[in-house]
Amino acid sequence: MTIQYLIDKIHEYGEKAVRADRAGDYEEALKYYKIALDFMIKYLKLYPDSSLADFYRGLIQRYRARIKILEKHARKVSASGGDDSALQDIVILYPNQGRRKNYTFKDVVDLERVKKALTKAVINPIKTPELYPLGWSQGILLFGPPGCGKTLIAYALANEVNAVIIDVSPATIMSKWLGEAEKNVRRVFKVAREIASKGTPVIIFIDEVDGLLQQYTEEVGGEARTKNQFLMEMDGLIAKVSNQLPLFVIGTTNKPWRLDVGFIRRFEKRIYVPPPNKSVRKKLFQHYIEKLRSSPKYEIDEDLDLDKLAEMTEGYSSADIFNIMRELQENIAEEINSKGGKIEGKRIITIEDFIKVIKHRRPSIDKKMIASYEIWNKKFGTG
Repeated sequence: MTIQYLIDKIHEYGEKAVRADRAGDYEEALKYYKIALDFMIKYLKLYPDSSLADFYRGLIQRYRARIKILEKHARKVSASGGDDSALQDIVILYPNQGRRKNYTFKDVVDLERVKKALTKAVINPIKTPELYPLGWSQGILLFGPPGCGKTLIAYALANEVNAVIIDVSPATIMSKWLGEAEKNVRRVFKVAREIASKGTPVIIFIDEVDGLLQQYTEEVGGEARTKNQFLMEMDGLIAKVSNQLPLFVIGTTNKPWRLDVGFIRRFEKRIYVPPPNKSVRKKLFQHYIEKLRSSPKYEIDEDLDLDKLAEMTEGYSSADIFNIMRELQENIAEEINSKGGKIEGKRIITIEDFIKVIKHRRPSIDKKMIASYEIWNKKFGTG
């Protein structure tokens, strides 16, 4: 087989697969994906060092993932007699259901700039809609390093205004709702508008939104259709009938540079959630130490140097510091339990206890990562 013959066949069957997938003919799509996959594998065996080799290796992974989803879908359809209605579930969390109702901004350590931006963008319009005759921004993106509080502050925001949360998972949309993706995107927004039209604030929350709205070199299956449906629905929020509803789409991402350019524009407010600086790390340690004080078995060393702990944890995320504190707690609890749970007086927690944990816990954020977020923030951030 010549190299050109293989390339032609890969493109021929790849195009047939994508076309069938987009048309909803999943049986045909599955067949053509497998044929295209076979030709790519043959190509790599014969020409492993060609200029297209890396491209085809990546495409093989994409096709295999899609084949796996299609096969799973075929089994479900067969088992249910072809009825996909069971796949149309969405997660709606009311203020008193499935979340920490009392967790609000006051429970989030620092992130004052983020709180101020969300108050301006969400809380004020909900509380005083009469001051916004031109409507308000309804697409909000929270971006920044992992473990720095994006999801936490989104849920705290919902509790600040007693909002209903419609929790949308990219993985669910792109696999579980296979063949129903666009329909269920429409349903999510329809349900949100119905609830919001009665005066109840609604947040459509999409965690790791880049998994759904990222840009691809070549889109397969329902990806393009689903993204286009989201674009249409988010554009619909700007319409006169919707732009004064207490309805917001909040997405979070650790990789904002992967987002499709069209969606960056739809998220009118793009808010950077930064890693904790030294001052904030000190506040985090203070916050968790106060919780440890609530135990009748613990006492905190009066000479504990919080500034030193903050210096030692340069590059650590908020989640990293929480994990340090929880491991410290586990170590001391294990020590006391090994003595039958009985100790004389209280166990004094010293800086050595902290150092013991920090020594084998590496930071999850480096300077290069922070620089990438700051560059993106300068280019696309809005406050």
